Amino acid sequence: MWAASCLASCCAACACDACRTVVSGISRKSARIAYCGLFALSLIVSWILREVAAPLMEKIPWINHFHKTPDREWFETDAVLRVSLGNFLFFTILAVMMIGVKNQKDPRDKLHHGGWMMKIICWCVLVILMFFLPNGIISFYESISKFGSGFFLLVQVVLLLDFVHGWNDKWVGYDEQFWYIALLVVSLVCYVAAFAFSGLLFYLFTPSGHDCGLNTFFIVMTLILVFVFAVITLHPAVGGSVLPASVISVYCMYLCYSGLASEPRDYECNGLHKHSKAVSTGTLTVGLLTTVLSVVYSAVRAGSSTTLLSSPSSPRAGWSTSVGESGKLVDVGWPSVWVRIVTGWATA
Repeated sequence: MWAASCLASCCAACACDACRTVVSGISRKSARIAYCGLFALSLIVSWILREVAAPLMEKIPWINHFHKTPDREWFETDAVLRVSLGNFLFFTILAVMMIGVKNQKDPRDKLHHGGWMMKIICWCVLVILMFFLPNGIISFYESISKFGSGFFLLVQVVLLLDFVHGWNDKWVGYDEQFWYIALLVVSLVCYVAAFAFSGLLFYLFTPSGHDCGLNTFFIVMTLILVFVFAVITLHPAVGGSVLPASVISVYCMYLCYSGLASEPRDYECNGLHKHSKAVSTGTLTVGLLTTVLSVVYSAVRAGSSTTLLSSPSSPRAGWSTSVGESGKLVDVGWPSVWVRIVTGWATA
């Protein structure tokens, strides 16, 4: 036992030294990537707790205080929301502390680029503290985060436009017929994909035999705005490019799908209710992918791009399930639907 204890102590000490060495090795140039790593850690922790935390949370009295214990999915969602809130508070506190910092001569710049071991500890403490909060605070955070997600979607549009414009300028810069044809082909593929996507939306969300005028309005209005945006972009007075417009058209249709998929599962016009589990997994995967890509891209580009790029203080993935005080799981609902649809219209 004594030997085992000594071995465990040595291993722990080595692990701490290794972590301290890695953390201290983070330089000014890699600080942005380190923040992305911390964000990735929050996603990993969220994913793990989503899978394993439900049985433990059922035993916490200030969380499971319902007359009837909710199903497992309620606790999975609640765990993710608590990690998200801790992540949000951590980055918000950092952002507030950095207000007014304009260059590396400011003393607070050391706080931004250094002290990583303490930052990780503070992040862990904040996340743990979130599991001691009552359900009411988590429900409030979940409600306001729906509207915050609309802002993040707009940030994603800015990042997407920055990327596509760079892509377009690079190909145009070659000034060769092959690359002009390539731009045209990619743009046509994007527009065909957007209109094919709209056909799928009509099939899934306007089933025959039901009055689905609202869903029809959502889809048709998105198509109209995509068409108008394309016409404006190609107008000689604007001097825009067809590639950015075509890529944005696909993204707008995705936002329309995301909004329609957020309709309550018992809504008669939501054709996804029979495949809710598969759809949730697919939406979650796409949301995670787009979130990670946009955050990493903003971290890499923000320091050198002249475009107005700002990394959100607490990006959230597709963890979009409402939590009711009754303990009954209620799907995303109409606030999320309108936020995503209106964001898609604003994008176009």
